[in-house]
Amino acid sequence: MNVALSIAGSDSGAGAGLQADLRVFQAAGVHGASVVTAITAQNPNNVRSIDPVKAKLVQQQLESVFEGFKVKAAKTGMLLTASNVGMVAEWFVGKKIPLIVDPVMVSTSGTVLLKTNAIRSLQKRLLPLASLVTPNIPEAERLTGLKIREESDQQTAARAIYEVYGCAVLLKGGHLKGMRAADTFFDGKEVTVLSVKRVKAKLLPGTGCYYSARITAELAKGKNLLSAIRAAKKCITAAINRPRRVGRQSIL
Repeated sequence: MNVALSIAGSDSGAGAGLQADLRVFQAAGVHGASVVTAITAQNPNNVRSIDPVKAKLVQQQLESVFEGFKVKAAKTGMLLTASNVGMVAEWFVGKKIPLIVDPVMVSTSGTVLLKTNAIRSLQKRLLPLASLVTPNIPEAERLTGLKIREESDQQTAARAIYEVYGCAVLLKGGHLKGMRAADTFFDGKEVTVLSVKRVKAKLLPGTGCYYSARITAELAKGKNLLSAIRAAKKCITAAINRPRRVGRQSIL
């Protein structure tokens, strides 16, 4: 069985973060390994507290996973601190596996999940190592300094991210308004727009985690980047259309 790795924070409500990633990996038919970067006390409605894992322990987890398994693809989610961003970046220098960076900055409920100095470290050290970065609209605006109001702005921002960091970009358009939800993929050569009818649904936690995890799983199974993104887009669209009801919460 192919192995995919998630490097992210633990979500006690399991709607996002590591728990969501591992659920997606299992559904995709790959073995999910994990590196915990932070412990959170949260549910889909709020984040009560966050405690970062020390960079040394992040390093030891990475060492253990790579000693025990042949990782075919990896993704990062919430890294929280500059020291953790730096440790992950240091680990992946020279590694010949796809690395998907989901630049998680703020939770669905509005809690800051990446400190200001950590954002700078992400930009300087981690993004240049990425095979793909998957920002949403606010994250892309933070990375580029551009205002994104429509689909043409997405394409401009995706090109700008590629020019600065040299990695392929999947800019997710879910925060924009309109009848369709369009994501923009740019690999340095051409723009591909993945557009589906917008689902009128309650705000769901973990959509970005689900999307990037499914891309990672498809890459671990041997798909090329665009094929992996297309497969993941199909899966996340279906999941948003049919969320699971867990008590009073809706979960992907």
